[in-house]
Amino acid sequence: MTVADSEKLAAELAKALEDGKAVDVKTYDVRGKSGFTDFFVVATGAAAPHLKALVRDLPKANRVSGEPDSGWVVADYVDVVVHVFSAEARAYYALEKLWA
Repeated sequence: MTVADSEKLAAELAKALEDGKAVDVKTYDVRGKSGFTDFFVVATGAAAPHLKALVRDLPKANRVSGEPDSGWVVADYVDVVVHVFSAEARAYYALEKLWA
């Protein structure tokens, strides 16, 4: 996948999350900072059923890890990795501080 393709995919995934009513959707360009992906998309869902729906409504990922009840689900698209958190898990893990 080219950089333009991965950037387009990140934008499409972020839009899908916003369309699903995720809040605080952010896209991070981590090229040169991460050895395994080009972009992270991070979003917050309201509750476990909302997290499940957000991930379910994304295009099919190569792999999905985590459970909505844990407050953190990861969808891996190789060049883009999507993290969908509950508000509490997002604040606790503060993943964005690593890439901001």
